[in-house]
Amino acid sequence: MDQLTDDEWREAMKAHPRIGERGGDVPTSSEREQSRAMRASGATLATLAAENRRYEERFGHVFLIFASGRSGEEILSELRRRMKNDPAAELEEAKRELRKIALMRLRGLVTA
Repeated sequence: MDQLTDDEWREAMKAHPRIGERGGDVPTSSEREQSRAMRASGATLATLAAENRRYEERFGHVFLIFASGRSGEEILSELRRRMKNDPAAELEEAKRELRKIALMRLRGLVTA
Protein backbone atom coordinates (compact mmCIF):
# COMPACT_ATOMS: atom_id res chain seq x y z
CA MET A 1 0.00 0.00 0.00
CA ASP A 2 1.24 3.49 -0.86
CA GLN A 3 2.45 5.72 1.94
CA LEU A 4 1.75 8.84 -0.14
CA THR A 5 -1.64 10.37 -0.84
CA ASP A 6 -2.68 11.02 -4.43
CA ASP A 7 -2.08 14.75 -3.83
CA GLU A 8 1.46 13.98 -2.63
CA TRP A 9 2.07 11.88 -5.77
CA ARG A 10 0.83 14.75 -7.94
CA GLU A 11 3.14 17.13 -6.08
CA ALA A 12 6.10 14.82 -6.77
CA MET A 13 5.14 14.75 -10.45
CA LYS A 14 5.48 18.55 -10.62
CA ALA A 15 9.24 18.13 -10.19
CA HIS A 16 9.46 16.33 -13.53
CA PRO A 17 9.78 18.15 -16.84
CA ARG A 18 7.65 17.43 -19.85
CA ILE A 19 9.11 14.90 -22.26
CA GLY A 20 11.27 16.87 -24.65
CA GLU A 21 11.77 19.95 -22.49
CA ARG A 22 15.22 21.40 -21.98
CA GLY A 23 16.72 24.28 -20.09
CA GLY A 24 15.52 25.96 -16.92
CA ASP A 25 15.09 23.58 -14.01
CA VAL A 26 15.30 20.41 -16.10
CA PRO A 27 17.80 18.12 -14.38
CA THR A 28 20.61 16.61 -16.42
CA SER A 29 19.29 13.18 -15.42
CA SER A 30 16.07 13.90 -17.34
CA GLU A 31 17.99 15.06 -20.39
CA ARG A 32 20.11 11.90 -20.29
CA GLU A 33 17.07 9.65 -19.85
CA GLN A 34 15.30 11.32 -22.78
CA SER A 35 18.32 11.46 -25.08
CA ARG A 36 17.08 8.78 -27.49
CA ALA A 37 13.63 10.36 -27.68
CA MET A 38 15.16 13.74 -28.45
CA ARG A 39 16.69 12.35 -31.64
CA ALA A 40 13.17 12.03 -33.12
CA SER A 41 12.14 14.12 -36.10
CA GLY A 42 11.04 17.69 -35.59
CA ALA A 43 7.50 16.68 -36.52
CA THR A 44 7.44 13.94 -33.87
CA LEU A 45 8.81 16.29 -31.22
CA ALA A 46 6.23 18.97 -32.09
CA THR A 47 3.43 16.41 -31.91
CA LEU A 48 4.76 15.11 -28.62
CA ALA A 49 4.78 18.65 -27.18
CA ALA A 50 1.16 19.22 -28.29
CA GLU A 51 0.02 15.83 -26.97
CA ASN A 52 1.80 16.49 -23.65
CA ARG A 53 -0.31 19.60 -23.16
CA ARG A 54 -3.53 17.75 -24.05
CA TYR A 55 -2.58 15.09 -21.51
CA GLU A 56 -2.00 17.70 -18.80
CA GLU A 57 -5.37 19.30 -19.54
CA ARG A 58 -7.09 15.92 -19.25
CA PHE A 59 -5.30 14.54 -16.19
CA GLY A 60 -3.97 17.59 -14.36
CA HIS A 61 -0.34 16.47 -14.17
CA VAL A 62 2.67 16.01 -16.40
CA PHE A 63 2.89 12.85 -18.53
CA LEU A 64 5.40 10.55 -16.85
CA ILE A 65 7.04 7.64 -18.55
CA PHE A 66 10.27 5.74 -18.00
CA ALA A 67 11.87 7.27 -21.09
CA SER A 68 15.35 5.78 -20.87
CA GLY A 69 16.14 3.96 -24.11
CA ARG A 70 12.80 4.77 -25.74
CA SER A 71 12.39 6.58 -29.03
CA GLY A 72 10.21 9.63 -29.46
CA GLU A 73 7.81 7.56 -31.53
CA GLU A 74 7.51 4.93 -28.77
CA ILE A 75 6.82 7.59 -26.17
CA LEU A 76 4.24 9.29 -28.37
CA SER A 77 2.50 5.97 -28.92
CA GLU A 78 2.38 5.32 -25.17
CA LEU A 79 1.09 8.82 -24.50
CA ARG A 80 -1.72 8.32 -26.99
CA ARG A 81 -2.59 4.92 -25.50
CA ARG A 82 -2.70 6.36 -22.01
CA MET A 83 -4.97 9.23 -23.07
CA LYS A 84 -7.69 6.55 -23.28
CA ASN A 85 -7.33 5.75 -19.56
CA ASP A 86 -9.81 7.08 -17.05
CA PRO A 87 -8.22 9.53 -14.56
CA ALA A 88 -7.91 7.00 -11.71
CA ALA A 89 -6.28 4.36 -13.91
CA GLU A 90 -3.93 6.92 -15.41
CA LEU A 91 -2.84 8.19 -12.01
CA GLU A 92 -1.93 4.62 -11.06
CA GLU A 93 0.03 4.18 -14.30
CA ALA A 94 1.84 7.48 -13.76
CA LYS A 95 2.75 6.38 -10.21
CA ARG A 96 4.26 3.15 -11.57
CA GLU A 97 6.33 5.12 -14.06
CA LEU A 98 7.50 7.54 -11.37
CA ARG A 99 8.57 4.61 -9.20
CA LYS A 100 10.62 3.20 -12.11
CA ILE A 101 12.30 6.58 -12.68
CA ALA A 102 13.08 7.06 -8.99
CA LEU A 103 14.45 3.52 -8.62
CA MET A 104 16.73 3.92 -11.65
CA ARG A 105 18.05 7.22 -10.31
CA LEU A 106 18.64 5.77 -6.85
CA ARG A 107 20.53 2.84 -8.34
CA GLY A 108 22.64 5.33 -10.29
CA LEU A 109 23.52 7.15 -7.09
CA VAL A 110 24.46 3.95 -5.29
CA THR A 111 26.66 2.66 -8.10
CA ALA A 112 28.26 6.02 -8.92
